[in-house]
Amino acid sequence: MTSRDLLHRVWREHVAQHMRVLLVALVLMTIEGGMLGVLSYMVRPMFDRIFVAGDTSAIAGIAITVFVLFVARAAAGFGQRYLVVLTGLRVTTGIQKDLAGHLLSLDTRFFQINPPGGLIERVRGDAQALQQTASAALMNLGRDTIGLVSLLAVVLWIDWVWALLVFAGIPVVVLPIVLLHRRIRATTAAARRSSADISTRLDEIFHGMLAIKLNRLEDHEHGRFDTTVDQFLRAERRSQAGRAGLPAMIDLLAAIGFLGVLIVGGHEIAAGDKTVGEFMSFFTAMVLLFGPLRRLSNVSGHIQAAMASLDRLYSLFDSTPEIVSPPGVAAAPLPPGDIRVEDVHFGYDGTPVLRGLSLTAVQGRVTALVGASGAGKSTVFNLLTRLIEPQQGRVTIGGTGIETVNLQSLREHFAMVSQDAALFDESIRQNIRLGRLDADDAAVEAAAEEAKVMEFARDLPGGLDSPAGPRGANLSGGQRQRVAIARAILRDAPVLLLDEPTSALDARSEALIQEALERLSAGRTTLVIAHRFATIRDADLILVLDKGKLVDQGRHDELLARGGLYAQLYEMQFAKN
Repeated sequence: MTSRDLLHRVWREHVAQHMRVLLVALVLMTIEGGMLGVLSYMVRPMFDRIFVAGDTSAIAGIAITVFVLFVARAAAGFGQRYLVVLTGLRVTTGIQKDLAGHLLSLDTRFFQINPPGGLIERVRGDAQALQQTASAALMNLGRDTIGLVSLLAVVLWIDWVWALLVFAGIPVVVLPIVLLHRRIRATTAAARRSSADISTRLDEIFHGMLAIKLNRLEDHEHGRFDTTVDQFLRAERRSQAGRAGLPAMIDLLAAIGFLGVLIVGGHEIAAGDKTVGEFMSFFTAMVLLFGPLRRLSNVSGHIQAAMASLDRLYSLFDSTPEIVSPPGVAAAPLPPGDIRVEDVHFGYDGTPVLRGLSLTAVQGRVTALVGASGAGKSTVFNLLTRLIEPQQGRVTIGGTGIETVNLQSLREHFAMVSQDAALFDESIRQNIRLGRLDADDAAVEAAAEEAKVMEFARDLPGGLDSPAGPRGANLSGGQRQRVAIARAILRDAPVLLLDEPTSALDARSEALIQEALERLSAGRTTLVIAHRFATIRDADLILVLDKGKLVDQGRHDELLARGGLYAQLYEMQFAKN
């Protein structure tokens, strides 16, 4: 997107609603900036009437006028800065809220190809960078533009020839400024990308701390992080060098202008054609004028930096989910019935995972999926919940294609317990309530009791209100699983998906979890993925998958008697044990 498109979009979507506050800020900027011109003009009577002519009667009037001008400028400056910063914060937080909501609507595939650290940097880092640069640009642009106009009026009123001499150096600096603008945008974008890389690296380090410690990778990861930070330093250094170059160009312009004015003006004063007050008023106005010019040159750098952040933010806003509800289909419970996967083909990035898979999970029965790693078991679960779409074939529930039903209704049809119990940094009670947000405390406590959560929660200082910690870090693996089961009990969905729910547990924890799962699955359609045969041997139907195809099915004893892949997997596990 061009800079104009980006500015128009951010104005339309996030800034225009704050128009009234910005208009008040603009009025205050006008007062603050206009005072510069008036103050510089007051130098003329101060020198000519007081310092040269010795008119003491003018001292009080001029002094009071200058005092009032400074007070008015201070009050207006405070007001406009507060309003601009407040508006910037509101715009930034609005962007962050909208962006977080948009990201939550995207498919899981998006998060597989975009690392969490990079997304965090965009939502927080780019939005904050936009607020800082845009607020600075807006304050300078409004106040300094008015100040520049008022000061130009003064210098032109005093002597337009001197004014032309001051700006004689403009042609010298135009091309360097244009080139610097391009460099600033490119280098700022590179710096923001490097900043995102730092967030990604830190995210990997903190989440992989156990593996780092066990494999003695501290020095290795420290070296990788140092390299990433050094890349950011180089990119940020180039960006800051470009921004520092803009005020330097203005100083060069000032040097050329003042040289001409001092030579010409000095001769005119010596000849009596100009007064000392006129020269001092002109000189004061010009000194004050180059301050706004220097800041306005920085504004262009701020704008280019803001454009880089806006470009990255709107690239996320423009990402769209591929899996959505069919248009016009309202949320409604799905009809009961068998789950069927019919001749489904699916692959990731050209690598086939499912090759014409067909299977049936009978309503109200327990169906287990068995196979080696990579056979496609978890992919089946993702297909059922439409986290992914089949590239060929279809999935039906009760004879209805899942692609024809409301997406919210489809996912409410399932409850899932996986080996990675997804807990959040909230209380145990609130983690259970995530299964059904409108559940009251009595329902939550009943689910906790049924899932054996209360066995350990009673010993915690806060009971169910004890914090689970980041990702459930305050709880053991078995405790996290019981919380996840309680969440599924509270959800009370018609179909239960169990993905290796006891894979990482000790014998006692596994027995407790297995008992809770049996109560949970009673009377509802249940699909189980498990490598431990003790978990699935009592299933009503076991489906054996191999390389994305269904190669065998039956009950445990039947499959063992046939001596196929299931028997091989069973014997391998038995030999290990």
